[in-house]
Amino acid sequence: MFNGKNLDHWQPKIAGCKLGENYGNTFRVENGILSVRYDQYGSFNNRFGALYYDKKLSNYRLRVEYRFVGETAPGAPSWGFRDSGIQYHGQDPKSIALKQSFPVCLEYNLHGGNGKEERPVGEICANGMYVQINGKRNESYCTLPTVKKTFHGDQWVTMEIDVQNGKIIHFVNGEEILRFENPRYDPKHEVAKDLIIGGNDIVKGGFISLQSNSAPVDFRKIEIMEY
Repeated sequence: MFNGKNLDHWQPKIAGCKLGENYGNTFRVENGILSVRYDQYGSFNNRFGALYYDKKLSNYRLRVEYRFVGETAPGAPSWGFRDSGIQYHGQDPKSIALKQSFPVCLEYNLHGGNGKEERPVGEICANGMYVQINGKRNESYCTLPTVKKTFHGDQWVTMEIDVQNGKIIHFVNGEEILRFENPRYDPKHEVAKDLIIGGNDIVKGGFISLQSNSAPVDFRKIEIMEY
């Protein structure tokens, strides 16, 4: 999905900016690495964004190598320290409102450790959706993984998402850490309610994106195998 040379097949959508506008050169490719940076921002100022792959996907296995680097952008939210994510089953970026901070989507949450406390990677965050975990609907916006792994420092980590016919598994460094199923749009969500067509709230696919949440992060291999 990433050719190691440029942003072909990817387009940014940053809150307050039009689709395709790469504010402050947030997303850039240098030395074969896709980097997310905020050195031209001044203050972060709630400019949450993401870089979207240009193909809608349904059943696949996604593998991404990432690492956190550097300091959080000035003006970032308190939770922004080493926080990013891979968003999937997301709404079409063309339908995202100008000032909308986050798409309707599921998210594999990326957390980096602070060298002291545990900060597990790979929780599921559901924006405008809900899922079933162990047969029960998720009760909070984000749900911790069953297997908790924290990675400190600037080390490369490999995350994977396996999506097959409504069943989803999160992995980190080859180890399963969470599984859930049956994603559905939340009819009470302001944006998601408009994605329910003819009463059908089942989420069968969507767009993949890499977050820009105020924490500098690098991505190198971004690979997908469709089923």
